[in-house]
Amino acid sequence: MKIIGLIIAVLTGALLIYGTVDFPGWADPASPASTHLSPHFIEKTMEETSVPNIVTAVLADYRSYDTMFETTVIFSGGVVCFILLRIFRRKEPEDRLYRHVLTGATIRVKEGGKIPPDSDDFERIDTLWTPHDLIIKTVCRLLIPFIQLFGLYVIAHGHHSPGGGFQGGVILGASIMLLAISQDLRTAVQRMREKVDALLSPTGVFIYAGTGALCLLLGLNFMDYSALASVLYVDPVTARSHGILIVEIGVGVAVMATIIWIYNNLSSAGKYDEGL
Repeated sequence: MKIIGLIIAVLTGALLIYGTVDFPGWADPASPASTHLSPHFIEKTMEETSVPNIVTAVLADYRSYDTMFETTVIFSGGVVCFILLRIFRRKEPEDRLYRHVLTGATIRVKEGGKIPPDSDDFERIDTLWTPHDLIIKTVCRLLIPFIQLFGLYVIAHGHHSPGGGFQGGVILGASIMLLAISQDLRTAVQRMREKVDALLSPTGVFIYAGTGALCLLLGLNFMDYSALASVLYVDPVTARSHGILIVEIGVGVAVMATIIWIYNNLSSAGKYDEGL
């Protein structure tokens, strides 16, 4: 199977490289993109979409099909990582370690032994557990809300300034990853559980595709956000701007949940224990 997979990969790569022969020259001013698409986007974006950020207008409106499938690819990557790495049943170690919450003293209990007395004062830890730095934990705990607020701003303001759903989703996901690194993975999972990740990841894709489907139901083409004018009670141009914001929110939700999902599985080898 490995040889067959290698042959398929090599043939596919060769076919893709062969296809580049028909590409226009690098920075060719006579290419179709330079003579037709770019002038239209530069001159008509504000008039047609009411969005100052041309990049966002292109990604979420003019070529919204492509961006929708990019979001689907991200979701698929999370699903594949989950399927390959997630371990639901793992053999318990012979020894179980507990750390006294107040003093930091660690005790060892043999498999089958009793849980330490006054167990509320003890926290179960892994064999490779090491104490965390108080300064790092405190600083990260203070920074995380501001990082998340900035991530929301990047998503909400992405069609007016640099940003968007991909960037904002990564920032939001990074805030949870920072919590996992500065504290431990269990703490991060308590804040955002695995089931929530698994639910939000396809929800973001559904928001994106559902917006396009709604445009169909309202009588226009898939992803033609001007159809939302009758629902949002705005003019068609403003409706396209609002439609871009809606799909960017879907992208942000999908990206945030998926990268957290991938990080949790990679950092703990699918065990969801201490993590890195």
